[in-house]
Amino acid sequence: MSEWKECKLGDFISFGNGKSRPQNDGIIPIYGGNGILGYCNQYNYQDETIIIGRVGAYCGSVFYENKPIWVSDNALSAKPKERNNTKFLFYFLKNLELNQFAEGSSHPLVTQTLLNSIDVEIPGKVTEQQAIASVLSSLDDKIDLLHRQNKTLEAMAETLFRQWFVEEAGEGWEEGKIPDEFDYVMGVSPLGKSYNENGEGVPMYQGNADFEFRFPKRRIFTTDPKRFAEKFDTLISVRAPVGAQNMADERCCIGRGVAAFKYKLSNEYYTYTYFKIKSLMKEIDQFNHTGTVFGSISKSDFEEISIILPPSQFVDNYQKEVRPIDDKIIANCHQIRTLEKLRDTLLPKLMSGEVRLKL
Repeated sequence: MSEWKECKLGDFISFGNGKSRPQNDGIIPIYGGNGILGYCNQYNYQDETIIIGRVGAYCGSVFYENKPIWVSDNALSAKPKERNNTKFLFYFLKNLELNQFAEGSSHPLVTQTLLNSIDVEIPGKVTEQQAIASVLSSLDDKIDLLHRQNKTLEAMAETLFRQWFVEEAGEGWEEGKIPDEFDYVMGVSPLGKSYNENGEGVPMYQGNADFEFRFPKRRIFTTDPKRFAEKFDTLISVRAPVGAQNMADERCCIGRGVAAFKYKLSNEYYTYTYFKIKSLMKEIDQFNHTGTVFGSISKSDFEEISIILPPSQFVDNYQKEVRPIDDKIIANCHQIRTLEKLRDTLLPKLMSGEVRLKL
């Protein structure tokens, strides 16, 4: 086991300021405090680089790249001194939660001077840094692979839907309205005093802020739910912005910013429901531009949206063929959350030395 040493961040990391973003287009990422802001044809850093949000709401955020990039003036760069491992330092800085060191309450700011002065303890041997980085990177690489696989699978399912129900739609297919094919529930928000973050009651979702790739993220719970979505119901944000889409991963409370949809003839047809509603996003999105303050869509608005009603045989066949693809997406999402939980549990333990690796 190697010894850990007490030092300052500035003893083993060299920080640098970003520069104003170039006014040209290209393929080189421009990084700011909240990640990639755009692309240009110049770079001011290359190889392994850590990017740190410098100011404002994303102050202290941390990103890693291993290619030419442009670091903008609302971010800082970080490079290792001597032989320290860059990927280890990336995880180390993430674990520090640098926003806690920011100066100023209304407009938080981290500076090179501030970062250089932070007292820390790190592994003295680069081999231990490399071992820690390898463990965490392997988890992140698997998570990234599953995310990319999900995007491919979802694109396949969406393409098949468009082929079956748009490009090859029969001339004799009937026209109807959303209630002809789907049941849906408009959410109602419980009293605020019932909200908690302790897991008491049932998870509650209010809209776009809770939505992720497929399933919403558990954030708020309520002990006084008013209206529910059931597992695998399609969820739609109905207020500012209108049209963000997710799927319920369990029975949950839906607030007034969410509506839940299911296929009338069978709750098991969640794949067809999800991609049929997704195909209506152009019609739903127009309600973002209604209202004097923010967009919204009501139950009566949904009742007036026109749809094509395909024969049940086509729906059955689509569900049979595409549901395995959709179920793979769902399984991947669950695995991603398991891996993220493992990574987030290991990160502070590895960075503090509480869990040590055999070298």
